[in-house]
Amino acid sequence: MNLALRFLYPAFLCTYFLATAGSASPLPRGTPESQGVSSRALLELVDHLDQRIEGMHSLMIVRHGKVIAEGWWKPYTPERRHILYSLSKSFASTAVGLAVAEKRLSIDDEVIRFFPEFLPTNASVNLKSMRVRDLLTMSTGHQEEPPVGPEAMSARSFLAQPVPHVPGTHFKYNTPATFMQGAIVEKLSGQGLLSYLTPRLLEPLGIENAMWETNFQGIALGGYGLRVRTEDIAKFGQLYLQRGRWQGKQLIPETWVDMATGRQVSNGSNPENDWHQGYGFQFWRARHNAYRGVWAVLYCDA
Repeated sequence: MNLALRFLYPAFLCTYFLATAGSASPLPRGTPESQGVSSRALLELVDHLDQRIEGMHSLMIVRHGKVIAEGWWKPYTPERRHILYSLSKSFASTAVGLAVAEKRLSIDDEVIRFFPEFLPTNASVNLKSMRVRDLLTMSTGHQEEPPVGPEAMSARSFLAQPVPHVPGTHFKYNTPATFMQGAIVEKLSGQGLLSYLTPRLLEPLGIENAMWETNFQGIALGGYGLRVRTEDIAKFGQLYLQRGRWQGKQLIPETWVDMATGRQVSNGSNPENDWHQGYGFQFWRARHNAYRGVWAVLYCDA
């Protein structure tokens, strides 16, 4: 196992703190047993993950706000920024929530309102009726996903895609829909998505040097391309578990957290399948009253 173990006993925890002295606002640490968790069970979990999943980067488990387990598979390290792939979507939707709180837009606004210059001449009724909430819930009405590569994804290419279904009635995983969320925030704020999020979310959480890849126009990809550290992801998850509150300050409105992590649309009917438990605002619902951001982390209500 090429894993740097740093999470079962106090000696390992001391090693970690020495190695990361000076890092921005680290989460508090504690032993598993101090938070009612078995160290042996955690070691069995790590062994299981190491055997079953190829290409593990890192693991961080937080219980009651304290990190009780952490480790990095070589060559990854605590300071390495990881590509979040579709977990980026949960950060993008948070930007929409903050913009809504600032009354820059409503989730019931029609999407074409923000980009009238790109509206096709033969725009369908379905396209005209698509709302921001449909972007958030992956229910835009598309049958085929619009272009998703950074060289092609744009508001123009999104609005040019046929919309055969009534928005809000047809769940279809749609990364360009997340791009549109970020593009709307950028247009309304006059800032890049990272610049908008930095004073409102990233700085309060102590997340430094985040990076977000952009499309050919310099607009954040939104649905993928964000890079942050493992601990930054843990902070983001903890913030949502605390219903948007961080160190005495409400960073995200509680109402938005509840909507974003709740079941907004149906995406299947199998009660035993975690992928069929509904979808929120760029968060997947799961069994056991849980919600998650994919790929990197699982957040639980309980």
